[in-house]
Amino acid sequence: VGHIRDLPQRAADIPKEYKKIAWAKEGVDIENDFAPLYVINPDKKAKVAELQALMKNAEELILATDEDREGEAIAWHLVEVLQPKVPIKRMVFNEITKEAIQAAVENTRDLDYHLIDAQETRRVLDRLFGYRLSPVLWKKVMPRISAGRVQSVATRLIVEKERERMAFISSGWWDLAATTALGFNARLLEVEGKKVASTSDFGADGAVKEKSLANILLLDETSARDLVASLSSTPLIVKSMEESPRTERPKPPFTTSTMQQDAGSRLGWGAQITMRIAQRLYENGYITYMRTDSVNLSSQAIEAARKAAKSLYGADHVADAPRTYLGKTKNAQEAHEAIRPAGESFKTPGELAPELSRDEFALYDLIWKRTVASQMADAKKLQMRVDFDAQTNDGKATIFRANGSVITFPGFLAAYDEILSDENKDEESSDKRLPAMTLGQSVKVDEYTCEGHETKPPARYTEPTLVKKLEELGIGRPSTFASIIQTIQDRGYVYKRGRALVPTFLAFSVTGLLEMHFTKLVDYEFTASMEEDLDKIAAGEAGRVDWLRDFFYGVDGQPGLNELSADLGVIDARATNTMNLSDTIEIRVGRYGAYLQQNLPDEERKLANIPESLAPDELTLAKAIELLEAPSGERDLGIDPTTGFPVIAKSGRFGPYITEVLPVIEPELTASGKKKRKKADAPKAKTASLLSTMTLDTVTYEDALRLLSLPRTLGTNAAGDEITVQNGRYGPYLKAGVDSRTLTSEDQLFSLTLDEAFEIYSKPKERRRGVAKPPVKELGVDPTTEKPLVIKDGRFGMYVTDGETNATLRRGDTAEGMTLERGLELLAGRRAWEAENGPSPKKARKKAASKPKKGDTAPTLTKNVVKKAGAKKAAKKAATGKVKAKKAE
Repeated sequence: VGHIRDLPQRAADIPKEYKKIAWAKEGVDIENDFAPLYVINPDKKAKVAELQALMKNAEELILATDEDREGEAIAWHLVEVLQPKVPIKRMVFNEITKEAIQAAVENTRDLDYHLIDAQETRRVLDRLFGYRLSPVLWKKVMPRISAGRVQSVATRLIVEKERERMAFISSGWWDLAATTALGFNARLLEVEGKKVASTSDFGADGAVKEKSLANILLLDETSARDLVASLSSTPLIVKSMEESPRTERPKPPFTTSTMQQDAGSRLGWGAQITMRIAQRLYENGYITYMRTDSVNLSSQAIEAARKAAKSLYGADHVADAPRTYLGKTKNAQEAHEAIRPAGESFKTPGELAPELSRDEFALYDLIWKRTVASQMADAKKLQMRVDFDAQTNDGKATIFRANGSVITFPGFLAAYDEILSDENKDEESSDKRLPAMTLGQSVKVDEYTCEGHETKPPARYTEPTLVKKLEELGIGRPSTFASIIQTIQDRGYVYKRGRALVPTFLAFSVTGLLEMHFTKLVDYEFTASMEEDLDKIAAGEAGRVDWLRDFFYGVDGQPGLNELSADLGVIDARATNTMNLSDTIEIRVGRYGAYLQQNLPDEERKLANIPESLAPDELTLAKAIELLEAPSGERDLGIDPTTGFPVIAKSGRFGPYITEVLPVIEPELTASGKKKRKKADAPKAKTASLLSTMTLDTVTYEDALRLLSLPRTLGTNAAGDEITVQNGRYGPYLKAGVDSRTLTSEDQLFSLTLDEAFEIYSKPKERRRGVAKPPVKELGVDPTTEKPLVIKDGRFGMYVTDGETNATLRRGDTAEGMTLERGLELLAGRRAWEAENGPSPKKARKKAASKPKKGDTAPTLTKNVVKKAGAKKAAKKAATGKVKAKKAE
């Protein structure tokens, strides 16, 4: 069913009787205990009508919504709207199996009003936060953008990471490696007792750590090559050997966030795609409820996992006793079990393969392995380290080191297809056993080589790593992670480049404003404390009204949201939207996007748009100067002799084009001083795209006049239809009435004759465009289906395809930057969407609506049901039969 009611989303949703009330637009009556105004969602009116009809003959109402806060709230809203006169029962379950449903039916309970209060508090909190801060952004940054309690904090994290990248200064170093005749490699560790620099000696800013400066040897290319030459074929002499056993424990079963992280790193999926596919697995009875931060398994599930492990891998691979895990979340939510395969016994991925789609199988496979592995024995490994002496020709003492690792007992790793997963690999280990050697043994070296390295800026967040960070900070909950990430992309604050989340300059402006003037509201600890307070409300340990009052009006001398959002005079819009790149060059964010401004003494200021595809850390001073010195993007070509208007060539969103410049006409005013509507006969500027052979710099005045002369009329056909030749989005074509034909060359736009047009129309129309265009880029092969992934340029832009599914490239995606992993993610998202909504149907031609026959009645519209939350108290009393004393204020 989903949420059938919510706060009004727009003015049109507000019921007539509330339209003149000041607080109705916000949807929260602050003066009346923050009571929300609920309206039925427009897309749920039909469902509500259907349920109301079914209730007429029902003997009882059983509420079987999800077991978390959102599910509890949905159940309460259903009761409020349906107003049942029959008994009400609430059943909860975390898996859709026959046994679980039967148990839920036999163990119904009352609605949990603490959970309902917590959900309602969160909804009111988010509405007040957004409605009070978003207008600040409209006035000081840009219209139609928004702030959100969690989205703004998530955006801040991504902006801060980009700031680190912008401050990063790359450093270089070299090292040496020895390839031995025994088949292993060793790396240079020391020269003359001084440690050779490695990755660990450099900080997050790219520079050598201060504590390492005096203790390391920083090799450059010359010194590294000199060392290679001086070592020549010097053998390695075994100096020391060390073997140490290592035990690795399995990870806990999946929570929502760890499932999203694993699906992201292993399958390349975003959080929202993962949740869509998990939802389908849950609804079809394959897994338990997928929104949880608990790592617990029921005794039944533990037994099922141990049984599966014993059957498939042997009794020695099962843990001696059932394993239990402690979650990191302080107050795990209401779904008290981790994500696992459903049922009393776990079906293997292979057993379900015929029933599952490709993506469903991939996610079920991850969940099954993680669950079964969580009850298996520890993996045993043997770590080996051997140090070698080697003396250069000029007498310098060097030490080389080789590392090895071997699995002596797989334990839980046997549950995984790969014996060592990427997340468990030791960075310094070659993951293979070193050969047996003795102290003092001489090992022949086949070759000494040197290699240069550069420090890399901190990696941007991906969806999985952002979810991990949010969870570490205690921000957000299982039901919100995916929507948070999607929202910041939809709002234009973040876009994806490959799998990385890149902030826009708009995100910098908004984050800067919030950090400076609303510091508390985007503070990580404060946001996490709000989540904890909501958990307390859910547990009945705190009151909804008192908490909202403290947040809105302030407490202990600290200002609340109301006061913070009221004083806009102190916010300098220009300063907020300006970032200094140098003394004379600024990055500014305007109504139409980010641009550069150069202010030079005694010179006219220069402006240049910043390409949307340019990441903030890539906008260096040199790049800014390049953009500012590039052609302005507009050339005056002359006067159109037919209209008298100036003709210019300029760059637009969809490429360069020709257009006329119309004079500015002051609007006429009515008697009351309002602007009159534009007249239909007002002149419109002629425009034309450049041909493929033209550029902004080379197009001439004559070219422009020819382009503006299009479409060109050739004559008429036998039916009296005018035949014209035109240049469209997909190239040149002929048109006669509704019949159009593609032309083969742009030259035909100006050379084609009427007779040649008749000849073209005399031939049958080709329904296909002939030979298919070659792919723009080949991405590689899907490791699951073994089908090639390619990028093609279609009618509606670039898209990635595997031959079966097509997915349009998103903002920030380019053919040049597209990777196989990102292509797989886009296709997985498209398949998930199609699984929910069905393939996009081809548009059918509209038929004229038939007139209603005599006696037909007009369709009945369900009236919008409006209830203020005060009715909840009465419902609570009716359900429990108890009357609670009102808390004294």
